[in-house]
Amino acid sequence: MTINYQYKNVQSPTKITLTDEQTAGHADHWRILTDDMSRDVPEWLQKMIEQATMPKGLNANASAQDACLLLSEDQPCHINQVLAMKDGKPECFINAYPCVNGPYGLTCTIERMIVSDSSHDAVLRLRSVDGSIIYAFDQLYTANRHLYQQSTPYFVNFSAWAHEISISDQEEVIMVEDQEAIRYHRAFNDIVAANDGQVPEDIQEQIKGWQPETKEQMAPVEINLGHMCAYLFGDTLGQEDEAWCQGQVIGKQETTFNDKPIILFDVVILREQDADPFVVRIGALSTASTKAIKVNNYVQANIWLQAAIYKENQDSKNTKVQIQTQAS
Repeated sequence: MTINYQYKNVQSPTKITLTDEQTAGHADHWRILTDDMSRDVPEWLQKMIEQATMPKGLNANASAQDACLLLSEDQPCHINQVLAMKDGKPECFINAYPCVNGPYGLTCTIERMIVSDSSHDAVLRLRSVDGSIIYAFDQLYTANRHLYQQSTPYFVNFSAWAHEISISDQEEVIMVEDQEAIRYHRAFNDIVAANDGQVPEDIQEQIKGWQPETKEQMAPVEINLGHMCAYLFGDTLGQEDEAWCQGQVIGKQETTFNDKPIILFDVVILREQDADPFVVRIGALSTASTKAIKVNNYVQANIWLQAAIYKENQDSKNTKVQIQTQAS
């Protein structure tokens, strides 16, 4: 009998380790939710223990016997808490941070992990199928840290907390006067309109052959920057998850976080041709200004972007979330 073995070299994504001095911590993230961290945060951590769950992420065998335990809550906005364990019992507190559950996501590969081993904080550098680079804080790093594989596509759920969020400036416009840029813009719109709203496969060839029929078609084009989708990640190592974005609100709902009223905005922050839209559920404290934001408004925000990778979401049948406009 001949037995054939197939060797498979499974590698983890590149890991960059931060020192304690390089790790920013979560003080600014707790300040999104309270002005009295010294009183509120310990109270919230104690309260969550009473109803804590144990998220598994990619790890179907998560257990209290593990060296580190990740605790969470079954709430739209909740706390994740990391404890060091010994003989199945908590030995010491490691970390805690506030999270938002995000129903929307993209299929991405993990290009690298920027990690603090002492706090179990990790920022993932992700590349989506269409090539977009996204940095996000890993909500489930404690559970998933030994399971990530290089070049493996994962469906990643995205969410965020808003440091600031407001309606975009509708008066911010630019005037495009370059004739070739104007010709491309007019040609693209005309060709797609003539094709029942679909982009034909030979769009570039058709654009090359397109010619204006009137002088008005080559008039300068005004672009409203307040109606633009954009995402810019941070430029400090280990803090790339602190991002600026602009996009359109497609859903709005209310919830609470430890009795604090929260508004959840579903915002499209990237919307590129022939690519799945990048939609993020953003949590913000309910105030007069956030209440004034309506579905279909364009907003701009400074956010703390988060990611979560769950085993049950890796089935292709479960990875597409229908994007629908929800009434405010």
